[in-house]
Formats: sequence, C-alpha cells, structure tokens
Amino acid sequence: MAQKPPTILVVNDDGIFSNGIYALAKALSALGTVVVVAPDRQQSAVGHALTVNAPLRVTPFHRDGTLFGYAVNGTPADCVKLAVNKLLPAPPDLVASGINHGANTAANILYSGTVSAATEGMLLGIPSMAVSVDTLNESFDCSAAAHYALHIARMLLSMDLPRGTFLNVNVPALPLDDIRGIRFTRQGSAYWRDTYVEMQDPQGHTVYWIKGQYIIPENEAPDADDIALRQGYVSVTPIRYQLTDEALLHSLRTRYAHVDLTVDTHRTNAQS
Repeated sequence: MAQKPPTILVVNDDGIFSNGIYALAKALSALGTVVVVAPDRQQSAVGHALTVNAPLRVTPFHRDGTLFGYAVNGTPADCVKLAVNKLLPAPPDLVASGINHGANTAANILYSGTVSAATEGMLLGIPSMAVSVDTLNESFDCSAAAHYALHIARMLLSMDLPRGTFLNVNVPALPLDDIRGIRFTRQGSAYWRDTYVEMQDPQGHTVYWIKGQYIIPENEAPDADDIALRQGYVSVTPIRYQLTDEALLHSLRTRYAHVDLTVDTHRTNAQS
C-alpha cells in the first residue's frame, strides 16, 4: 500500500503576500499537500505573541487567480495554532515557516515571528522548521533558499526528531551554485547593540525609533550559525524549547539543601 503524501503547513511572519512564502510553498509542494495559513500583514519581530483580546478572522487569499492560502489577522503563532486546531482536518506532518527575509541567528531567534511559528509547531508535537535568507531585500530571489528548504524538509520528515526540538535554517544570500553546502551549527552569541533615535512626529509629539548594530563577537564559536553564513554555508541549528539552566538549578539545590527557605509571612507582612 502506497504511503500517503505528507501534509505540510506553511506559515511566515512577512505576510501571506511575500515572495518568500510563495517560494517555500511552491518548493514543498513537491513533497505533498501544502496548506498556507499566514498573517495578513507584516508581523516581523513579534516573537511568540498570541492574539487573546480580539477575534481572529480567516480570509481566502488568491495569487495569480487561484487560491494560494488563508490570511489571518493575527501573529505567526496564531496561524499555526488556529490551523492545527480548527482549519485542518488533522494535524500536518510538517510545519515550515518562512522564507523570511533577514537571518534569524543568535539573539534574533528570541524576537523572530518566523522562528516562533516553528516553535509553536514543535510545541504541538509536529516536526517543524524555520527558514530564513540572509538579506533584508524583500525582492531577493528565494529560489536557492527554497531549494535547500526542500532538501532539509525531506531530511526532517525521515528523521526521528526529539520532541521539544525544531530545526532553524538560515541560508546565505547567494546564487545556488555559490552556496558551499550545509553545516550543522549551534546558536551563536551575536547580539544587537540598540539605540533609540528621538524625533518629532507631524503633530509635534516626541517619538523614538529603534536603531541597532548587529555585533558578532571576535571570539565567536567556529561552529556558530552566523559564522557558517559568513562562510557561504547553509546553517541548520537544532533548537530546544527547554530553557532551564540545569547547571545553576543543581548548584542552587546543593547550596541551599540545608537552609530553611520557609518565608515568615507574618513578619514579611508587618515589614511591608
């Protein structure tokens, strides 16, 4: 009996109208049935936000005269939760988020709506991946990133990914023939050095606009995600949701093992 082709949920944070999501959906259609559920507007850097104080609306979205997917007036994480819980007849076999314009490496992982959509898929027990290309040029040709996304999706569907882990993929902004291959990497330690530019809006009110410089430390680990990108490789990083600092947890339990940590609530209330 032939195996049923997988169902793939495609989402992003740049909006359902972006070139990146179109390239990703088109590439992954070679694997199975693709269902696109994505924000109806730009949702970059919203992290793992969910819409809880307003209803979500789902609108069919057409591209080139045919149904491309469903636009949602919510966040990337909203799109995954809504699709899995209500819009799809059964959970998908894969959640693929992207292709995002702008690398999601190091500290960017914490802010990224693209990565958060994959995180939500992982939390729901579905093999998931986030795919980004290392350029902010929204008209950039994503065909090379889509080519690697298809290859990595095949890998992901064939492997026994540990529960609580997803793959974060970053692709250099290079032609396909210039990309040197895939490297399995760790999340790097690069960070943003932020400043805020103060200015006046047309009504004369003071407003602030964030401006940042991305800093890759000189002593960055050679197997870090940003280093692989700089060297022309596709970076594939397994990311875990578990955030507990196990070493510090053990240290705290050991240090305070014989200390009475009961809080005297009567004395605390009196002091306050």
